[in-house]
Amino acid sequence: QVHLVESGGGSVQAGGSLRLSCAAYGYADRRRSMGWFRQAPGKEREGVAAIGSVGRTVYADSVKGRFTLSQDNNKNTLYLQMNILKPEDTAMYYCAADGLGYARLTADFEYWGQGTQVTVSS
Repeated sequence: QVHLVESGGGSVQAGGSLRLSCAAYGYADRRRSMGWFRQAPGKEREGVAAIGSVGRTVYADSVKGRFTLSQDNNKNTLYLQMNILKPEDTAMYYCAADGLGYARLTADFEYWGQGTQVTVSS
């Protein structure tokens, strides 16, 4: 069974940085998509960034130039480097994965983590 565990959230001031990690356990399928989503109180879950099995990435317009995805060599851990954070980045951040293999920002992934909170103060 696939298990995703996020870490790295916290509280920072505007302009600061955080690095989120998502460790995937029990995932043997090399054809995988992984991504980060976020949900603020009272708002719908939105895609932040995602990566496909051949390394293609896609980013939401709101984070382009500020957030960067990367993976470890085994592709079992997904990282999201978040720079120049803004108060509007405040949300619960979720990691997602499945075996479709292509990068996308739609919230139709099969597996989800429990989330890690990011709070950015002005």
